[in-house]
Amino acid sequence: MGCTEILEKLLETVCGKQHDVRIERDPSNDTSSIKIKGTVVLRKKNVLNFKDAGSSFLDRMHELFGKHVSLQLISAVHADPGNGSKGKLGKPAILEWTSSKTWISVEEAAVNITFDWDESIGIPGAFIIKNYHHSQFYLKTLTLQDVPGHGEVHFVCNSWVYPAHRYNYDRVFFSNKTYLPCNTPEPLQPYRNEELVNLRGTGSGMLKEWDRVYDYAVYNDLGYDRPVLGGSKDHPYPRRGRTGRPLTKRDSSLESRLPLPSLNIYVPRDECFNHVKFKDFLAYSATSIGRVIIPQTASLLARPFNEFISFKHVLGFYKDNAAEGCMPWKMFKVQFHKFPIPHVIKEDNSAWRTDEEFGREMLAGVNPLIIQRMQEFPPTSKLNPEVYGNQTSKITREHIETYMDGLTVDDAIKHNRLFILDYHDILLPYLKRVNSTTTKIYASRTLLLLRDDGTLQPLAIELSLPHPQGDKHGSSSQIFTPCSDESAEGYVWHLAKAYVAVNDSGYHQLVSHWLNTHAVIEPFIIATNRQLSVLHPIYKLLQPHFRDTMNINALARHILISAGGVLELTVFPSKYALEMCSSIYKNWVFTEQALPADLLKRGVAVPDPSEPHGLKLLIKDYPYAVDGLEIWSAIKGWVNDYCSLYYTTDDMIRDDTELQSWWTEVRDEGHGDLKDEKWWPQMQTKAELIQICTTIIWVASALHAAVNFGQYPYAGYLPNRPTISRRFMPEPGTPEYAELESNHELAYLKTITAQFQTLLGISLIEMLSMHSTDEIYLGQRDTPEWTSDTQPRHALERFRDKLIEIEKSIMDRNNDSTFKNRNGPVQMPYTLLCPNASGDNSATGLTGKGIPNSVSI
Repeated sequence: MGCTEILEKLLETVCGKQHDVRIERDPSNDTSSIKIKGTVVLRKKNVLNFKDAGSSFLDRMHELFGKHVSLQLISAVHADPGNGSKGKLGKPAILEWTSSKTWISVEEAAVNITFDWDESIGIPGAFIIKNYHHSQFYLKTLTLQDVPGHGEVHFVCNSWVYPAHRYNYDRVFFSNKTYLPCNTPEPLQPYRNEELVNLRGTGSGMLKEWDRVYDYAVYNDLGYDRPVLGGSKDHPYPRRGRTGRPLTKRDSSLESRLPLPSLNIYVPRDECFNHVKFKDFLAYSATSIGRVIIPQTASLLARPFNEFISFKHVLGFYKDNAAEGCMPWKMFKVQFHKFPIPHVIKEDNSAWRTDEEFGREMLAGVNPLIIQRMQEFPPTSKLNPEVYGNQTSKITREHIETYMDGLTVDDAIKHNRLFILDYHDILLPYLKRVNSTTTKIYASRTLLLLRDDGTLQPLAIELSLPHPQGDKHGSSSQIFTPCSDESAEGYVWHLAKAYVAVNDSGYHQLVSHWLNTHAVIEPFIIATNRQLSVLHPIYKLLQPHFRDTMNINALARHILISAGGVLELTVFPSKYALEMCSSIYKNWVFTEQALPADLLKRGVAVPDPSEPHGLKLLIKDYPYAVDGLEIWSAIKGWVNDYCSLYYTTDDMIRDDTELQSWWTEVRDEGHGDLKDEKWWPQMQTKAELIQICTTIIWVASALHAAVNFGQYPYAGYLPNRPTISRRFMPEPGTPEYAELESNHELAYLKTITAQFQTLLGISLIEMLSMHSTDEIYLGQRDTPEWTSDTQPRHALERFRDKLIEIEKSIMDRNNDSTFKNRNGPVQMPYTLLCPNASGDNSATGLTGKGIPNSVSI
């Protein structure tokens, strides 16, 4: 008999045989004593945690010496005066480890348990678990069978349980009942309050992996020579999760950073990726690194170094492409993993260059959130004229009326047909510093006409620089108008569109994506865990929309947005990226994150009570807005149904102590730099609660999906969405202009992102655009037992059915040829807001489709 078999026999002796009956009276005790059978679902190990090596053997040895895992049920009905009026406790029960697989499996395992329970003290409402093993395990659920008078009782745990000596309190889990603070059973109230205190921590000390503390910190962990973001008027910012790492000796305002490649950054362990998500993350990362390092190493032997020489050369980096033969390393027979073909060049590898596609992507691309209706001409500036001089646009009527299908500027404004993509005021204050580096960018304004067929026709592009004689003189501007000829003028127009695309790409990545989804949501996650009990209905409503966000944000601060990180290497603001992001956050308004409010603010919609969503779109074929309004409305309907089940009056909102503390903390701590703004909702009515929760869910799910999962489909071919410009527009008579005339593709590619930064950038966005295999989509929950209340479950089913109906509507619109912006010249249907509420597994990977519940990548 081997060692394993001997241990199995010993464990069988210690733990005993399984019982065959679920519930029985214990004749040795009084008649109210019963036995309740239960099943615990857990995962004992994390295969990707190398510190777990050998711990299975140690856990078995702990069992042999009586160090078990025990659970103790808590009555929801009867309090124990001798225990601080907390719920009466049953006898501790031991998990019945019966299989060697349970000890080592990374998959879920069901473990039996039997409780001795006094039937007279009523239904269990919570339990205490004590882990006396050597290592932690992931506790998913406990299900009690045949509880007298109640049938099954479910406890949804989803938490890592560390050895008991790691805690100075008991680990308590509650059943899936839902209670407002005022109607929580009295025996459970102390446990509810104590759990929230434990999650808040002490506010000091370095946090360890077993700590479960949610706390706030400013962004002082980005590295040297970068300003601290948050906590000041100059650099306001949302708060991040605190780690408690020591401050640096060099600068006592900065938190020390972990050396790469360590990923052991503190976030509460339950916020970390599960083993499936982490495995996917590592696999995608490894693949992406290979796609950068191998070809870049080969390019060291090529000339010119770090440059693409033609669009055909760029195409050679993608799978199944006939351009492979032109790759400069073919002569060295270097092989490497190629990138998948991005959707934007899958059907036609040159349609991205058209003016129609350039305009369409402002409505159906990866950043369809910026275009505004023009209500005055010429465009003006909100920059302080005492600092920046007169920044009114230099675009004249003569520049654009030639291209306006017979309309005048006044007619176009009157009939809501003139639009603008405006990055002038955002970028101009940073141009001197950014352009002192190898980057060369402009502040840009792009004017567009809404044509009769619903498409946008670019009219003019204004590229501006600070005036050579100083800020007081305003700006120095160049105006470019459309030209499609294969001539120098046509190539210049193509370059002008590239400078606009660079600005749009940088703003998208820094603001539309990072700031307005990832960063602004993190304070809500922290406040929710600190102030709302897991028993609270609003916790149950919002928690699925926070999955993995703190983990991905911590990784982003560590690798992507830190000093010298990937974002600084690949996006034009470089080391000024997060500082510029902070200046934009000054104007962030929570209420304007609601889609209807955003559309009204940008003037692309007007109020109209007769319309289904209370507003009328002025661009009828605006795929992001059309699909988005349907998703927004579905979310709001679900939130309204759910909240109305628990709050029947406004007084209940005002009297909910946890809810009021949560909202106060979101405002005063999480977004504390903006706490005095007048636009914050007051959380005094049910209508306010519904709007707040709808906005949070929209931002974390649909908005993030719209700006994230199209990154590779649209920008995986970087000439379409370059992220850096390395030289200014060539002037006639210069060698650069002569090069543009003789070889416009080479001139274009030498202007935009270089080869290494291109490969690095598209490797990053490929990974960010992936749907993981364990994705949970809008309208779904990770377990059907997420609540014991039947009405919320039925409301969720109705929400899911509505989303499936919306998905069919989106597909129908995409198949309707009268909507020219749904597919465009590149023949790429707009699917970024297709919900995938049915959970189609084929949505894994680079699909450009599906709305996950949370900002999970």
